[in-house]
Amino acid sequence: MNIVIIDYGAGNIQSIKFAIRRLGFEAVLSHDVEEIKNADRVIFPGVGEASSAMEKLRASGLDQLIPNLKQPVLGICLGMQLMCNSSEEGKTKGLAIFDLDVVKFPKSEKVPQIGWNQISGLGSKLFNKIPDRSHIYLVHSFYAPLGKETIAISEYAVSYSAALRKDNFYGVQFHPEKSSDVGSEILKNFLSLC
Repeated sequence: MNIVIIDYGAGNIQSIKFAIRRLGFEAVLSHDVEEIKNADRVIFPGVGEASSAMEKLRASGLDQLIPNLKQPVLGICLGMQLMCNSSEEGKTKGLAIFDLDVVKFPKSEKVPQIGWNQISGLGSKLFNKIPDRSHIYLVHSFYAPLGKETIAISEYAVSYSAALRKDNFYGVQFHPEKSSDVGSEILKNFLSLC
């Protein structure tokens, strides 16, 4: 299987690569349009600040490529947020794959939310064999509200989208590569999607 992790200078990509390797697959890091287009699976990671990450995507033309991909695509953390319409972080226009606007947690909450939390309301093959209320690992100050594309929910002051899906596009707010056995199973499920 040809797995490509999009390399645009805004992701913790080595840990994702190692997590894929532990499942018995190899992933390639690439920003090459043709290589990404021809992959069987695409992982769109992201760590950092939304507006500078979008600038990098625009500079490389990846902002035009990603929304038009036809194979299964998994956005992780900031990657998922950039797949939404917009983000309050840096007043950033996103890729508009998911019809949601990313907002900051209420001022009353300590941000970023760092550590383990639970997911519930699991509604996709991405969560095959994952029990409701499983623990996943998160680091984020902004979140996607609940919407019609929500396939998993978590809570931190508010209920929010822990995962999203539209057609061949999937997004997870948490880090599956840091979420122990649950995260490994979710990555395995992503790789086995038809």
